[in-house]
Amino acid sequence: MRWDNLTDGDGAAAPALFAADAVTTRTFDTPEFRGITFHEIRARSIVNRVPGASRMPFEWTVNPYRGCTHACVYCFARKTHSYLDLDTGLGFDTQIVVKVNAPELLRRELASGRWRGEHIAMGTNVDCYQRAEGRYRLMPGILTALTERANPFSILTKGTLILRDLELLRRASRVTDIGVSVSVGFTDPELWRTVEPGTPSPQRRLEAVRTLADHGIPCGVLMAPVIPFLGDSPERLRATVRAIAAAGATSVTPLVLHLRPGAREWFTAWLARHHPHLLRRYEALYAGGSYAPRWYQRRITGMVHEFADEYGIGPYRAGAHRGAREAPPAPADADPGTGAESGSAAGVPDQLTLL
Repeated sequence: MRWDNLTDGDGAAAPALFAADAVTTRTFDTPEFRGITFHEIRARSIVNRVPGASRMPFEWTVNPYRGCTHACVYCFARKTHSYLDLDTGLGFDTQIVVKVNAPELLRRELASGRWRGEHIAMGTNVDCYQRAEGRYRLMPGILTALTERANPFSILTKGTLILRDLELLRRASRVTDIGVSVSVGFTDPELWRTVEPGTPSPQRRLEAVRTLADHGIPCGVLMAPVIPFLGDSPERLRATVRAIAAAGATSVTPLVLHLRPGAREWFTAWLARHHPHLLRRYEALYAGGSYAPRWYQRRITGMVHEFADEYGIGPYRAGAHRGAREAPPAPADADPGTGAESGSAAGVPDQLTLL
């Protein structure tokens, strides 16, 4: 395994994010972590600049983890594991790098005279609320550090574990702009079980959207990915938008599946096992590269926006769900959720190539 001369999670060059002698490897013999190896490291930096050529609508990110137990077969971040000489398939799902000093490092970097308080996006590489967060609890310290500096931030997640930090999010919203989005590309349970096996179900994610809204944290939904020929029929798109609207989402933004190197090979292998009859159709649709043709993206976006209008929600608009509104306090016996569940930034425009 190679630890030096890496790139950060968003592709920017970095001389060495951590040294080999700062790595501790652990396994835990508990049901939720069986078969998973954790590489605990003390990172040298935590705030990453997104390359200028990136199509992301933000400049700075924080990624406390590498690899992801969500095991989404399409995950674009799989390629980043190759920078460590780790497998981008099963290795990405089971070899998790944990930056155990992320909160203290973030506090120090935010206090630097060079830092200008720019927006920080989280969940843009792998999910900061994946299953590992239930054990390592890095996000409470990260959110506290951002709140102390009134630093704006956004989070995109498939993980219901975000509900554990509800009060921290409410506290942050009182002093700075925040954005929260949950990723739900489809509601079909059979498709979910095979394509996103390590994530909470789409229904549980939508319940999290409702809980966030009920506690004063407006939440948008990134409808991602829309999977060609499996989740893109008008009936399935309508059903997903209807469920998103019923959950109280402030917006819905569709994003068609894209297949970068690393993810493409793993997804194609999955497709060959589960839907071999679709292989030729995928070869034709993605013959031009990692992204579906613009005509296809426009068609999906148009349908989703039509259904969103029908159900009374719209696409993302800048500032549409930043900052929490006031909500009545939760009952004393309410439990916002503390399970170590596992998925990635809010504030994404139509068809942003993020997932």
